[in-house]
Amino acid sequence: MKKIDKKFVIDLSNKKNEPSWMLDFRLYSLKKFNELDNPNFGPKLNIDFDKIVYYKENKNKMTDNWDNVSKDIRGTFCDLGVIKAEQDYLYGVTNQYESEVVYHNIKDKDSKVIFTSTDDALQKYPELFKKYFNNLVKYDENKYTALNGAFWSGGSFIYIPKGVKLDRPLQSYFRIDTENLGQFERTIIIVDDYAELEYIEGCTARSYSSTSLHAGVVEIYVGKHAKCKYSTIQNWSKDVYNLVTKRAIVEESGVMEWIDGNIGSGITMKYPSCILKGDNSRGNSISIAYANEGQIIDAGAKMIHLGKNTKSNIVSKSISLNGGVSNYRGTTKITKNAINSYATVKCDTIILDDKSKSDTIPDNIVCNNSSTIEHEATISKVNKEKLFYLMSKGLSENLAKELLIMGFINDFKHELPLEYAVELNRLLKNY
Repeated sequence: MKKIDKKFVIDLSNKKNEPSWMLDFRLYSLKKFNELDNPNFGPKLNIDFDKIVYYKENKNKMTDNWDNVSKDIRGTFCDLGVIKAEQDYLYGVTNQYESEVVYHNIKDKDSKVIFTSTDDALQKYPELFKKYFNNLVKYDENKYTALNGAFWSGGSFIYIPKGVKLDRPLQSYFRIDTENLGQFERTIIIVDDYAELEYIEGCTARSYSSTSLHAGVVEIYVGKHAKCKYSTIQNWSKDVYNLVTKRAIVEESGVMEWIDGNIGSGITMKYPSCILKGDNSRGNSISIAYANEGQIIDAGAKMIHLGKNTKSNIVSKSISLNGGVSNYRGTTKITKNAINSYATVKCDTIILDDKSKSDTIPDNIVCNNSSTIEHEATISKVNKEKLFYLMSKGLSENLAKELLIMGFINDFKHELPLEYAVELNRLLKNY
């Protein structure tokens, strides 16, 4: 299903058996998508929208029994190690293959926690869904939020009730196997007052010679004294455009943490955001961007301080090699009423050759006299003295560089569960 028109949207909504208000939303989004231009910042986007496959239906419906998933899909996820990770470490898991969630399981069936696909939540929890859908990330913000609004399918819907603190993470895994596929998942997470959640997301795609598109939207609501930690390791293939909008709003004394790893995709534009609405709320973002040959990663974070005594911290680690481009782009704004607030931004980059590039593009704004923003940025090449020391101990130049890079991203690795830190090491070695 490729053609972008009104009939396509109507057919998609009917196929999913959606209420009339969702069909109207999709049609408004399609109209806005056709009106809007590409962003006027960041890398140039050359996407042939007529060649994108906007929806690919799976014959089998979502199941909580792994044996009911088709053999081919089971093989794909087993090869990636996803099911082993779920069985050994994780509380619950959702696997999305192409346009739809194919497998979902949560071990504690008696819990009041809601963890399901977004499509399923629309049918089973319509009032809760409508309350939080399209509130933080509006469909008309940019061309790709509008595109997501028109064609969204799949994604995770999570509700953690008041006072519930999960002691193990929830996980979703997204896979693209079809050439020219567009994946437009919509994730909504609500962490109620005094509750806690850790959520992990993984993304991969098969390599093709033509373009695929990932344009997801994530909306997170963090209640009073609640905490949410959202970790992503993105390893799309280099033929994927990764254009994602992620945003959280944080109430009084709440905490939101973004742990964001960008290793794959040809072009990435992603800036996880925190709106620190409540007094004493906090937002943290720790990210790495690893740009190899043929990759442009334009990523960073946004922190908007609205409440009093709010704090934010952005740590960005970038690595460029073989002509890759890795840029930090971010915004930190302390508004007039956010008195006694404090924000830090630290951007560190290693450039491994003379062909690669990295820029830091910050936008730091303070609108009152009692608050502070600190910004530090460093760009360097591999330290020759450290490299010489390691090589003098018998290490090859490549292995010595690898050790220095692993040390450089150590802050990021510490924020991941052990099994994911090990997987990150493996991915970086393969690059």
